[in-house]
Amino acid sequence: MDLNLSEEDWATYLSRSHDFELQELQEYNAYYEGTQPLSYMHPELLKEIGEQIRQVVINWPQLVIDAIEERLDVEGFRYPDTDSASDELWRIWQANGMDEKSQQAHTDALVMKRSFLVVGSNPKDATTPLVTAESPLQMYADFDPATRQIRAALKRYNEIDPLTAAVRDRYATLYRPDATVHFKSGGPGTWTVIDRDDHNVGEPLVAVLANRGRLLVPGGQSGLKVVLPVSDAACKMATDLMVGAEFHALPRRAAFGFDEEDFVDVNGKQLSVWSRLAGRIWSTSKTRKEDGADVVQFPAADLANFTGTIEFLARMVAALAALPPNYLGLSADDAASADAIRSRETRLVKRCERTQKPFEAGHERMNRLVMRIVEGDWDPRLLRLETLWRDPATPTFAQKADATVKLVQANIIPVEQGREDLGYTAVQLARMREMDDRALDRAMAGDFAAGYGPKPPSEPPTPADPLPAPADPVPAG
Repeated sequence: MDLNLSEEDWATYLSRSHDFELQELQEYNAYYEGTQPLSYMHPELLKEIGEQIRQVVINWPQLVIDAIEERLDVEGFRYPDTDSASDELWRIWQANGMDEKSQQAHTDALVMKRSFLVVGSNPKDATTPLVTAESPLQMYADFDPATRQIRAALKRYNEIDPLTAAVRDRYATLYRPDATVHFKSGGPGTWTVIDRDDHNVGEPLVAVLANRGRLLVPGGQSGLKVVLPVSDAACKMATDLMVGAEFHALPRRAAFGFDEEDFVDVNGKQLSVWSRLAGRIWSTSKTRKEDGADVVQFPAADLANFTGTIEFLARMVAALAALPPNYLGLSADDAASADAIRSRETRLVKRCERTQKPFEAGHERMNRLVMRIVEGDWDPRLLRLETLWRDPATPTFAQKADATVKLVQANIIPVEQGREDLGYTAVQLARMREMDDRALDRAMAGDFAAGYGPKPPSEPPTPADPLPAPADPVPAG
C-alpha cells in the first residue's frame, strides 16, 4: 500500500507532519538539557521575585535517560551460521564512527521517541557505504499503516551564514524505496530537485531506532513522559526552597516607633536595606520608655517540609524509572552488599534488555541495507543477524569470570562463548583466536609447552651429588 504522490508532494507532506510534532520533541529535548521553563509557579510570584531568585532545576530527566543509555553498548554483529562476530560488518561500523554515533542515537531515541540510521553509497570507497545517525529534530518518517514499515522519510537541514548566523539556504533529502532525492527550498512549501540517487533497492535506505514502540505507535514514545510531572514538581519545590531561604530562613524582626534614618551602625552611619533585612546589629538613640520604640523577633521558618517533599518526589521517580534509590541520593533500607546492589538493579537491567530489542532491529536493518549496497543483492542470512550487546548488568568481574569458568568446565558453553560473556570486544576475540591458532600449530609441531608454560631445557640437568647416608644412631647409656 502506498500513497500516489509525487516526490515534491512527499517532501511537502513529510515537512508538515514533522512541523506538527516538532514542538513536542523540542520540549522533551529541553527537559533532558535542563532548560525547560518552570512549572507550577504563580505568575504573580514570578513577577514579584523577578531576577532575585533564579529557577532551580533538578535534572532528573537526564539521570533517567543516562542510566539506561550507559548500559547500551554494541559490541558486534554475528551471522547465524558463525560462532564469532563479523569482521566485515564491524569494519564498516567503525569506519563510519558508529561507536560514538550509536550512543548519541540511543540518547536521542530515549529522549525524543526515536532516532534514525541512514545508509548511502560512498563515492570514494564502494566497499564501505556511508552510515549516519540522524536526530528526530531534523528527520521524520512515515509508516505504512498496513505493514508498519517505513515507506518514506525526510531529512531537513539549513546552511547557516557564519557572519550573520542567519539561515542562508534550506535543504531536504527524501528517502523513497527506489531513490534518494535531494531538494533545495525555493520558498515556503516549494522544493526543487538538485540531485538524486536511483538506487532501486526497493526500500528506503533508513532504519529507525524506536523507543517503547507499540502496535499502533511504531514511531515510539519518549522515555521521559512518565517522569516529567514529578520532575516539574521537584523543580518547583526546589525553587520554593530558595524563595523561603531568601525571605523566611533568617529570623525576621519588626521595629516599632522607628524611622528609616534611625537605623545606624555603631559609628552612626546609616545601614543599607540588606543590612536591615538580614538582621544585623542596629544602633539607635530611641528608648522604649521615652519614645515608645520596640523591636521584636520572630522565629525562623523551618524548611524541612521542602526537603521532605523533594525526597518523596525522588522516591516516586525511582519507582517510575526503575532506578535504584542510591541513583537519586536516597539511602536504601538494606545493607550495601553485592547481593543487595544487584537486587536493587534488577528492574533497571530488565528495562535495558527490553530497550535493546527494538534498537537491535534498527541496527540489523541498517546492516542489511549496507550489505545490499556492497553486494548488489539481499543476503538471506542477514534476516537472522544477531546484534551483540555488552551485558547491562553490573556484577564484579571476578564473579562473572568464576561463573563463566564453571560453565566452560562443565561443557555447557564453549570457550569462545565464555569470552564473549566476559565482555571482550570483537577485536580482542579475534586476537585471542589468533593466539589459540599459533599455540595449536606449535603443539602440533611437538612443542607442547609453547604458549602454555615454560619450555623444558634442551639438555637434561646434571644430577646433584647424592646426600651422604645418615650415621647409625649411638645407643643410649
